Amino acid sequence: MQRSAPVPASPSAGPASTTPMPAARRYLDAAIGILQQIADDEAENVAEVGGRIAESIAGGARLFAFGCGHSALAVQEIVYRAGGLMLVNPLLGPGVDSMTVRPATLTSKLERLSGYAPALIETSPLRAGDVLIIVSLSGRNAMPVQAAQSARELGATVVAVTSSAYGDLPARDASGERLIDISDIVLDTKVPVGDAVLTDDGVPQPFGPASGVAATAILHALMAAVIDGMLARGLTPPVFLSANIDGGAERNDALLREHRENIFYLD
Repeated sequence: MQRSAPVPASPSAGPASTTPMPAARRYLDAAIGILQQIADDEAENVAEVGGRIAESIAGGARLFAFGCGHSALAVQEIVYRAGGLMLVNPLLGPGVDSMTVRPATLTSKLERLSGYAPALIETSPLRAGDVLIIVSLSGRNAMPVQAAQSARELGATVVAVTSSAYGDLPARDASGERLIDISDIVLDTKVPVGDAVLTDDGVPQPFGPASGVAATAILHALMAAVIDGMLARGLTPPVFLSANIDGGAERNDALLREHRENIFYLD
């Protein structure tokens, strides 16, 4: 993304000068642009997928979500939070979340490590008929690809939240497959290759990553669609009330107990 056109000086300002748009504003404009693309191109898909997930839940399926590195942060955004659906279960393992691993560079190696994801899926509560959302910007590495492969082998439905911009890049998994190729459903984050959306002559590489904003927005929109789909099927979606509202914690505890058989993040 290039700098915006200079702002003309006012007539009283003396000699002409240029004022580039601040990077903060350029980043926000770029992020809004990506969200607008998602709204224009993916909103209908998100609504349809939400309905399908709601139908699965109505039939007894459980809902899971997985991501590694910063994609794990997007997953955590929809788990155990005010206004969020209680039924979303994160699949997390040692080293999956980049904020809890030292050195942080280890997460990049783990994301490309063959065999980790199958072990994680095998030891998780995931079973046939369940739904697994997998978040990965590029969808190229072994962790998300093998998670999808293992989940589908179990008979689960895989929903990928990824960027189609990486579609022409080769897979890094030994199978030659990418997440976008093997998932049952794909929701496109519209994030460019490399993640970053800003450039400046003084910085040798793009900066300002957008994948977190895009993935989180899609996930929250998807959960809203699931809630909408559950309502359409006569179900009452269990939604967290803020614990900072009087009575919120007590209400949440009661709902968690009611839906305990489909919730796995309390153990």
